[in-house]
Amino acid sequence: MFFSSVLFGLVLSGALLVVYFLTYFNIESGLEEKMTPFECGFDPLSKMRAPFSTRFFLLVVLFLIFDVEVALLFPVLSAFYSTTSVNILMIVLLFIAILLFGMFHEWNEGALDWVSS
Repeated sequence: MFFSSVLFGLVLSGALLVVYFLTYFNIESGLEEKMTPFECGFDPLSKMRAPFSTRFFLLVVLFLIFDVEVALLFPVLSAFYSTTSVNILMIVLLFIAILLFGMFHEWNEGALDWVSS
């Protein structure tokens, strides 16, 4: 059984290498610009030290923080669906209160305003 698994792995690896070498095409065919990666709308041939909006970066970080916190609610809600407990309810309400407090604090600080006044 072990020998057949190893043989299958070697045959599959060889077949994938053959497919790769048959489908590999020459990059020097005038498609250099088309084959470059597209990164966030920036021109890959421009200068690399272009100014980046710090407000956009702050908004992205806040989105990730709140997105992870909301994603953490799903397992808690599924546990709450299976057993109704006062402890789980209090934990969920405390978690939502902390989440809302953080959102209102960032809103009050002006971090969620895209256009600064």
